[in-house]
Amino acid sequence: MSRIAKYPVELPKGVEAKIAADAIVVKGPLGTLTQPLKGDVLIKEEDGKLSFTVANDSREAKAMSGTLRALVANMVTGVSKGFERKLTLVGVGYRAQVQGDAVKLQLGYSHDILHKMPPGIKIECPTQTEIVVKGFDKQVVGQVAAEIRAYREPEPYKGKGVRYADERVVIKETKKK
Repeated sequence: MSRIAKYPVELPKGVEAKIAADAIVVKGPLGTLTQPLKGDVLIKEEDGKLSFTVANDSREAKAMSGTLRALVANMVTGVSKGFERKLTLVGVGYRAQVQGDAVKLQLGYSHDILHKMPPGIKIECPTQTEIVVKGFDKQVVGQVAAEIRAYREPEPYKGKGVRYADERVVIKETKKK
């Protein structure tokens, strides 16, 4: 069994989990998330904690116990606190602006880019060169941030582009004659 699966997931106040045969539903103040289940891992709720055990002794079941525990822990954190990902725009004339449920990006192309947000995702621009993506589903928040970053990835010579706030871009030295 996975070592991470040995630790139970605590349910904070206001968060409840419903375990069915084919899915687990976690409901909290920020929203509701569902994770489909296979028969490899058994989930029990006792005293506000979710514990995970392996149903059979197969290698896949042992691996899935840790994976499922991590996914459920992210679901509990998401519906109680939420997740956020910060992006910064580096470059002359690179700007971002929120327009309803979309973000308008000016990234040095001949046209502006309008990126629509999926449901459950909120976007903020504290300054013109900062973007904050917020939501309760960690996978969707990360995917939206990756899609925005993919419009203009940081280039290695000047470092211009869209990057994560905690990302370090290693600048290459230019070719010398």
